[in-house]
Amino acid sequence: MKKAYNFFLLYFSFLLSRAVKKPIIWGYPSTLSIEPTTSCNLRCPECPSGLRSFSRPTGMLSETLFDQLIEQTKDYLNYLHLYFQGEPYLHPKFTQLISKANEAGIYTSTSTNAHYLNEKNVKQTLESGLKQLIVSMDGITQDVYEDYRVGGKLSKVQEGLQLLLQKRKESQLLYPRVILQFLVTGKNEHQIPALKQWAKTIGVDELQLKTTQIYDYENGSDLIPKDLGYSRYIPDGKGKWKLKKEIENKCWRMWQGAVITWDGRVVPCCFDKDGTHVMGKVKDEPIKKIWQNEKYNAFRTQLLEDRKQIEICKNCSE
Repeated sequence: MKKAYNFFLLYFSFLLSRAVKKPIIWGYPSTLSIEPTTSCNLRCPECPSGLRSFSRPTGMLSETLFDQLIEQTKDYLNYLHLYFQGEPYLHPKFTQLISKANEAGIYTSTSTNAHYLNEKNVKQTLESGLKQLIVSMDGITQDVYEDYRVGGKLSKVQEGLQLLLQKRKESQLLYPRVILQFLVTGKNEHQIPALKQWAKTIGVDELQLKTTQIYDYENGSDLIPKDLGYSRYIPDGKGKWKLKKEIENKCWRMWQGAVITWDGRVVPCCFDKDGTHVMGKVKDEPIKKIWQNEKYNAFRTQLLEDRKQIEICKNCSE
């Protein structure tokens, strides 16, 4: 009941903020993304982890910091996505982190490239209480898959995913709910029919065809699908490309939740991959205080007035 009331306060204050054009914050974040690690085994071309291009520090989340975050948020946090950048299964105690959040009554989710879904990790994942597992697989043949997931091995992904689904069935468990996520690009869109058939055959719970974020989209890219229904971008009629969706001066994410990097920096959302907008550090002050501080509200004020001026919002599908 307490969590539901907190969510109501957040949503009502969001609507009121839009009406009066100034940030009003009632309640505390109902969702968080916490980054287990910035490390990754792949080299995806539109990802700072893959490109090794971070200017912020890289590393692994400490158990102590994670425990501190759970203790601070467990009374009002509904949803925890244990992922931001990197491959979460590279964290040596990743499934233990999930268990701690699950025991605190928080719905847990994560995203993985599935190269580490071996017998041990599958067993620990099923035992952890994880509620949702998003598996990224952007091709149905090795040549297409590795064009974006550079350094990846499709057969390993498919075998790991099938193993988890098999073990989940044998254990008569409902969770984790498995979402197969396919980033649609100009290089793999022709494989969507075969993908749909494969996903149906192995029995994933949901298939998501997701638009791909491209950093320098203005000049076009071979990653932009020919079927613009799967694209975030469209031609602007002047030889350039633009966002399909008009950027509005609102963003529910700034009232709903936040992202916390492996070293405890609070950033506004998952589009701030390099941590350019640090609202505070949980090592220095509690999340409740950061959530309502002057810097956070100045950022919210800016997006209510002119969101187009915020760099990380310029490539947002929200």
